[in-house]
Amino acid sequence: MSTAGARAGAAPLRVALVAGEHSGDALGAALIGALRARQPALECFGVAGPKMVAAGCEAWADSEQLAVMGLAEVVAHLPRLLRLRAALRRRLRAARPDVFIGIDAPEFNLRLAAQLRARGIRTVQYVSPQIWAWRQGRVQGIARACDLVLCLLPFETEFYTRHGVHAVFVGHPLADQIPLAVDREAARRELGLSAAPLIALLPGSRLGEVTRLAAPFAAAAAFLHARRPGWQFVAPMASVPVRAAFVKETAQVPELPAIHLLDGQAQRALAACDAAIVASGTATLETLLSGRPMVVAYRVSLLTAFALRTLGLVKVRYFSQPNLLTSRPLVPELFQEQVSGATLGEALLKELEDSDHVRELTTEFAAVHRALRRDGAARAAEAVLNLVGQGAPAVAG
Repeated sequence: MSTAGARAGAAPLRVALVAGEHSGDALGAALIGALRARQPALECFGVAGPKMVAAGCEAWADSEQLAVMGLAEVVAHLPRLLRLRAALRRRLRAARPDVFIGIDAPEFNLRLAAQLRARGIRTVQYVSPQIWAWRQGRVQGIARACDLVLCLLPFETEFYTRHGVHAVFVGHPLADQIPLAVDREAARRELGLSAAPLIALLPGSRLGEVTRLAAPFAAAAAFLHARRPGWQFVAPMASVPVRAAFVKETAQVPELPAIHLLDGQAQRALAACDAAIVASGTATLETLLSGRPMVVAYRVSLLTAFALRTLGLVKVRYFSQPNLLTSRPLVPELFQEQVSGATLGEALLKELEDSDHVRELTTEFAAVHRALRRDGAARAAEAVLNLVGQGAPAVAG
């Protein structure tokens, strides 16, 4: 329900957003579009990527500056990130937006949200950190920092409700963007690829994860090519720096087959492929929503891996979104030293050679897709407007 007509002549809604990396930029752009449909005089500013800028957000800094993962990796970038957050805090306190929305990047955004909320600015965290999975005590900090948490996954709101945090399940915008039935043949024509079996390689959008995963992913392509010479390979690159890192890291892989590199177009590559080797993260959900079998890889620094394994921080059995969403080991997960060309290639062959399992995946993935398909950007916009007193009746959580 639009509120634009009722608000004609009112002061524009001023929204500050801080988005982390590529996926946060996409979420932010969709949210800005949905907010603007309801509040045409909307003013947006903050940390934004190219999609948010195109949607009308004034960029004070680039979202790629927050593209850091892992405990040890964050430490290496900590001085720069602290300087950026301090500068944003000063500027946002002066600007006094109607609402601050942190999109993903919780280690950066939640501290900033707490500081702004202490000054009377309403705050939202869009994309829940995986507190239900590890370091669950963080929920108390979220309660202090946020007036509202917008959850992409249905089971997250129950966790927040138990801890007295206002949270709303809005669905996942990717489930809205990706059709329930993707057209493999059309995607291949658009990419200029043949009808031969196609494997997509998605090594991530952060430079750190691409540096760690590019070589084993390429080695997996070599492994598969040696056993299935007719297969072809495609790898969508999230950015120019990511492409450069991928090319550098794969240059020394023996007997490397031809890999078609794409600038972006991850969803088209997934629509075109028969299966994928994917870095843990949002790309696993994109692969699920595209209905494709996958093998998931997760590699972090040695220090981060040691902490995850020995400090009892992890509270769930799985790390990939398909397995988390279905509460069972539906797709193979390989962690740290398990991630090699041979293990990735063998796991993918095993997946594809089990036709009954592929049919099971298709059914399960379609059910998850329907559950997440909620017009997520619109529901998120309504929840934000409701928080600031300019929305339709509250969205059910």
